[in-house]
Amino acid sequence: MKLTEGKPAPDFSLPDETGKTHKLSDYRGKPVVLYFYPADDTPGCTAEACDLRDDYHKYQKAGAVILGVSPDDETSHDAFKKKYKLPFTLLADKGHKVCELYGVWGQKSMFGKKYFGVIRSTFIIDADGNIAKVFEKIKAKENNKKVLSALAIT
Repeated sequence: MKLTEGKPAPDFSLPDETGKTHKLSDYRGKPVVLYFYPADDTPGCTAEACDLRDDYHKYQKAGAVILGVSPDDETSHDAFKKKYKLPFTLLADKGHKVCELYGVWGQKSMFGKKYFGVIRSTFIIDADGNIAKVFEKIKAKENNKKVLSALAIT
């Protein structure tokens, strides 16, 4: 399913790294940076998360919430979050249902092998719960700059 800007963001419920359940609708009234990444503690995903971490104060100042989503479980998220001192919530989408709901679960290839996984993507959801911006197939090291620019955060 292709999600488009201006449409309501599909609501979901997922556990975070501590097992606490979060619903997207719980964050109405604030902009949400919902970023989907393939796996904890891999080079690209670590670079992406650390860039978001390093500018976290800018997101806080703008009142924005960052939610990271991957198919890894709560234990993996907890270790990743602690290792890199990530100040934002990581959500465990173990059956990749939310990834599928957002259209970011798809066929990929590496070294000629095809497999299914998360296609790195970010959605900016406005305070009313609508999709304000979609970044598809984004490069890990470009995500933070593009999101900051889209939110007009300097």
